[in-house]
Parts: sequence; structure tokens; C-alpha cells
Amino acid sequence: MGKVSRRAFTLAALSTLAVAQGSAAAPPEPQAVTEMRGMWLATVRNRDWPSRPGLSAAEQRGELIAHLDRAVRDRLNTVIFQVRPTADALWPSAYEPWSEYLTGTQGRAPGWDPLGTAVTEAHARGLQLHAWFNPYRIAHHTDPDKLVASHPARKHPHWAVPYGGKLYYNPGLPAVRAFVQDAMLDAVSKYPVDAVHFDDYFYPYPVAGQSFDDDAAYDTYGGDFVNRAAWRRDNIDKLVRETAARIERIRPGTQFGVSPFGVWRNATNDARGSATRAGVQTYDDLFADTRRWVREHWVDYIAPQIYWHIGFAGADYAELVPWWAEVAKGTKTKLYVGEALYKAGAAGEPPAWQDPAELSRHLTLAAAHPQVRGHVFFSAREVTKDPAGAMARVIADHYRQPASPPR
Repeated sequence: MGKVSRRAFTLAALSTLAVAQGSAAAPPEPQAVTEMRGMWLATVRNRDWPSRPGLSAAEQRGELIAHLDRAVRDRLNTVIFQVRPTADALWPSAYEPWSEYLTGTQGRAPGWDPLGTAVTEAHARGLQLHAWFNPYRIAHHTDPDKLVASHPARKHPHWAVPYGGKLYYNPGLPAVRAFVQDAMLDAVSKYPVDAVHFDDYFYPYPVAGQSFDDDAAYDTYGGDFVNRAAWRRDNIDKLVRETAARIERIRPGTQFGVSPFGVWRNATNDARGSATRAGVQTYDDLFADTRRWVREHWVDYIAPQIYWHIGFAGADYAELVPWWAEVAKGTKTKLYVGEALYKAGAAGEPPAWQDPAELSRHLTLAAAHPQVRGHVFFSAREVTKDPAGAMARVIADHYRQPASPPR
């Protein structure tokens, strides 16, 4: 080693030693973590809460608070609370009846205000509360006479379409689009929710051998479109754009997010799509152009439900995360990943889901993509019970310190 190189080596060593001594004397402050750590709290059919209809107001409130406390304990920071599961309400709505999932009878007041309580108690715990609405689903049956007499779908029977054993509002009717916005945004006007959240239900998922009967609406309103599919997509686009604009007018700064089915289009149908072979594509089957909503910043965040394991041939988690990251790249729309906690350890699921480390590997993989700003877990029941220990593994590997949600 020459004199110059020896001198350089000595200086470098001294510099390293000085840094090491400085570190020992004054360790660097830990960097604050900012990421979405959310869970969905589903009320439809009493999936997560309340545990059954007909509980007392005190019992319902106690169960709700327990879910919020569990979120805090697991170092989550956001609860996405389903407050309009089936054209009904979990608050005293000016437009729709009280949900049957509270009392067992649609339209019967539960004796308290679940959404108002959820907002207050979540904020008291440092949690964000996102109000989750299903825009078009009316009922898990097709008989309008089973709805409470005051239900809007009974007052306007031509708004409703039976399909696949369920009843839906027709997205192709401008009056319906205006009404569902009024009904949902009633909550935004009354409560300081942190976000309005839609899930994956726009036009209903396809049912083999059945067609969604919107012929009359298409005949009336679809004349300017090349085909029915383009008209249906425009109907959903209008819902998204109009809802975003109205949220900003009613309560500026409130976020608007969507958690669609995880596949926009397969690459076999569109070169811009993902290398997947999914049987459902949001663009073609649900008529939701979710990629466009991100690229044109119609939504503040998107949380695609990437509910498949790493290596799944039809829709590989390891393929879809980078695909969505590329979609979000350079946009103002935040990307979160919806995670299928409910599959962990569940009977009948593939071997990958029997491994408690599968979900932790998801977060490790996603961390390599800076566009991914966090994760949302489906859903609260599994967060609490954690039968396979998958959530505990996520917390141990990734959530050792609290985090603030992106704003």
C-alpha cells in the first residue's frame, strides 16, 4: 500500500471512529413513521359489528369501542367504518332508514348514534375514521315489499333492479345518482369524518346466465355512447367525479378513497393491464375505470383489494403491487394495498395462506415500492381474533412503532 493510499485509509478509519463515537454519545432520533395502517369494520350482515342485531345500545357501543381499542393496541391508525351497507344508515339520516343490522328491523332507531360515536371515540384515540358507503346495493333479496314502507326504493320502484338474488339501484338513472350522493353526503355534512370511502361495488359483479336490466335507462340516456359498456362506465365516472366535488364543497379537506377489486384489466385485453388472468376485471365487468381515477386524480387514495397470495397464478400479489405502483407513480393519488387477513389460516385456502408469515411477506414486498403508502386489512373480526397469528406477525415485523396516517 503506497503512502497516499495509506494516508487515505488512516483518515477514513479515523472518520469512521469519530462517527461511531459520536453515535454512541448521541444516538440519532428515530424517524417518524407516516403510513396507512387501516382496518375495515364491516356491518353488512353483522360481519364484524354489531355481533348480532338487537343488542342494547350499551352493548353495541361497548363492542364498537372494543374494535377501536384493538386498532390502537395493534398500532393501526385508521378505521374504515361501514355506515351505509344496504341503502340504509348507521346515523339519523334525512334520506334513508336506520339499518336493520342494528335492531333487526329496518327503520327502527337503535337509541344512539353509531357514526357520531365512532367519529368522536376514534378521534379521541388518535385514529382516523373513514366513513364507508356502498352506493347502489339496496338489499340481499329482490322483494321491495320487504323494505320498510318509507324506503326510497319503494317510493321510486323504477329506480330498483333485481339481479343475482339482490336488489340494486340503477346507476344509469341521473335521479338515482343524485339521490345516492345526497344520502351519503348527509353524513359528511353532519360529522367531521376524515374520509368518504367506497368499496368495490359499482355495477354488480357478474352472475352467470343473468343480465342487469337497464334497457330502458340505456334507451333514454345512452344515445351518445358507442355501446352500453361505455355508457355504464361514464355513469360510474360521473358518480366519482361528482362525489369528489361535493365532498370538497361540504367539508373541504375531507379525503375521498376507493378500494376496488384488485385487477383493472388483464394484459391479454389491454396492453396497459396487469399480467394476470383474473375472471373479473373492474373496467369490463364492474364498469369502474379505476386506473383513470388514479391517473386523473379523481380520488385522494386508492386501496385495491389485492386479495391473493404471492405466486398465485391467476393474480399474483407480486405482480399486482408493482403494477399499481406504476399506475400511481407521478400522480397525487395515494396508493394503499388492501390485504386479505380473512384468508390467513382459513379452511379451504391454499397452503400459502396457512403460513402466518404470508401477510408479513406482503408488507416486505410492498416496501420496495415507494408509491405504496400503507395497507388496509379486511377485516376487524380477524384483526381481533387473528386465528392464524398472521396479524401478530405483521405487528412484530412491521408495526413495532406507531405511525401517523398520510394526509
